[in-house]
Amino acid sequence: MFSGKVAVVTGSTSGIGLGIATALARQGADIVLNGFGDAAEIERIRSQLETEFGVRVAHDGADLSRGEAVRGMIDHAFAKMGRIDILVNNAGIQHTAPIEEFPAEKWDAILALNLSAVFHATAAALPHMKQQGAGRIINIASVHGLVGSVNKSAYVAAKHGVVGFTKVTALENAGTGITANAICPGWRRRARIRNPPPVRCWPKSSLRCSS
Repeated sequence: MFSGKVAVVTGSTSGIGLGIATALARQGADIVLNGFGDAAEIERIRSQLETEFGVRVAHDGADLSRGEAVRGMIDHAFAKMGRIDILVNNAGIQHTAPIEEFPAEKWDAILALNLSAVFHATAAALPHMKQQGAGRIINIASVHGLVGSVNKSAYVAAKHGVVGFTKVTALENAGTGITANAICPGWRRRARIRNPPPVRCWPKSSLRCSS
């Protein structure tokens, strides 16, 4: 399905991002992984994807909290792979605390990685996609991009920002062959969430996310 296409997936050395990268590779896309972690383990993941699915797989360890590093990652991906067809903005971090106790440095870090990195990656990828006449931008937001949640002011603000930014991206690029969509997943079991709270059901009307 995606043979000859190139996908850049941020935060893809574990969790949701790795799952997305694996699914795209399985369907024939060449992959640019991004993320931190043990170098040997990242190389194992990269090599395994390449061998198992017969695609090209690269890794870029860019620090997505720095705008220039994000843009550099996109430019390096294009230089190495020759094109960028799919951009999946997935990387994110979390911290919980009441607003009056929320550390300013944590707020800044969450907004930088969860929201500003989405802007920088998209802004850098769009010229390449426009030159190709097509592209797909998929932003991994969250149900927290649709509703509020106590003690998660920075995360909720960032994810609401991602949803709004996605809508603007879609509108600005209508008719160019480039689409932008946000996915708003709920809870899933992963290392970051050891003891998820009881499931809370929201009305369907509050869980609508469109580009």
